[in-house]
Amino acid sequence: MSAVELIALASTVSLLAGWRLYLVSFVTGLAMKFGWIALPDQLQALDILASNWLIGIAGVGALAEFFADKVPWVDSAWDAVHSVVRPIGGALLSMAIIDGSDPKWQVASFLLGGGAALVAHAGKAGARTLVNASPEPVSNMVVSTGEDIATAGLLALAIANPIAAAVIALLLVGLSVWLVMKARRFLRRLLEPKRRPAG
Repeated sequence: MSAVELIALASTVSLLAGWRLYLVSFVTGLAMKFGWIALPDQLQALDILASNWLIGIAGVGALAEFFADKVPWVDSAWDAVHSVVRPIGGALLSMAIIDGSDPKWQVASFLLGGGAALVAHAGKAGARTLVNASPEPVSNMVVSTGEDIATAGLLALAIANPIAAAVIALLLVGLSVWLVMKARRFLRRLLEPKRRPAG
């Protein structure tokens, strides 16, 4: 795997961790444990994810997140708690992917991975704020299921073709920023006191 492909893989995995940290960790751990993916020497730091303990923890987290994400108020609370967890997880995954022989690359990948996960998380939480505000429950379930499918699909693409996945990830980062701005405007309108007509 070339340096460009490693950076592309780290970027994509970090972004996906901002959406579904537990699912990304669980699938990656299982894939490594059962030999579905063969890690090059540069990625041996990810071996820790193949530990039975970490697969179990990630599996429980992925299952809890799957159900929590389908209920509007639970989803909002879950996202609030994970505003710290997902960026740190994304940063650590990115750092494990980039070659550890140069500390400068490790620090850069930690910061950029955490930033990508934070932007993705903020975009997800912003979009879900808009969706969760709708009175009917169906849209929340549809969007949540779409996120599950997109995460799994993009993770598979990242393993098969990191550069193509990184291009899609960059587009998703742009979408995330746009969603954060939309959610901010929506919340501002929602929280502003309504002006009463004069007279």
